[in-house]
Amino acid sequence: MFDFSGKTLWITGANGGISRCVARTFFEMGASCILTDLDAEGVSAFARELDPTGERCVAIGQDAGSSADADRVAGFIKERFGSLDFLVTGAGIYRDQLIEGMTDEQWRQTCAVNLDGVFFTCRAATPLLNEGGAVVNVASMSGHKGSYMHGHYAATKGAVLAFTRTLALELAPRVRVNAVSPGLIDTPMVQPLMDMQGEQLLDLTPLKRLGAPEEVGNVVAFLCSPWASFITAETVHINGGLYVSS
Repeated sequence: MFDFSGKTLWITGANGGISRCVARTFFEMGASCILTDLDAEGVSAFARELDPTGERCVAIGQDAGSSADADRVAGFIKERFGSLDFLVTGAGIYRDQLIEGMTDEQWRQTCAVNLDGVFFTCRAATPLLNEGGAVVNVASMSGHKGSYMHGHYAATKGAVLAFTRTLALELAPRVRVNAVSPGLIDTPMVQPLMDMQGEQLLDLTPLKRLGAPEEVGNVVAFLCSPWASFITAETVHINGGLYVSS
């Protein structure tokens, strides 16, 4: 649908279920892709699967919670590709824990990856972004309404939404910044939740099914495309209507 030939994408958490589909979508549309993930071995295997030649797809280990790692990846991008057109912050962790029993370490780890990681990566990428570029931060439906047993996750995703709007103001008019808020997407991350209350959740979802990771990838591609050229500081919900019905 879109031609991203000659464009360059940096996506974090690239070995995750949603991020893999985002990366594949952009690669198939012609973009060069820098895929980063804490699981360096896993993301390297994925990069080889997408592009055995290694010409348009490069994998790098990145701890999203490390500012030094973000700067290191940005330095590589500048040396290898010169600049950047698209940034997608897909790294995240999602752990079950009631607030009452949540440890300091559980809170800090979630904040480090889900919030600090977005800040560190966006800050490092900003000088590289070309005019007309786009940033898409992956938030969550829980950032809008909270999530039982996931107070740390919901809090960080709510903060990502506010950060996205602020970054959009600061990078305008050269670069657009938006977010997506997926709901129940068919990935390993949501399987434990579906095992516990999947029937109830699907009954509450107007479209009566889980979303596919590819459907998130398509929305992210749209937000980076010329078709979204007058959209910035917005969040697109991708949850089959669950947000308004539950």
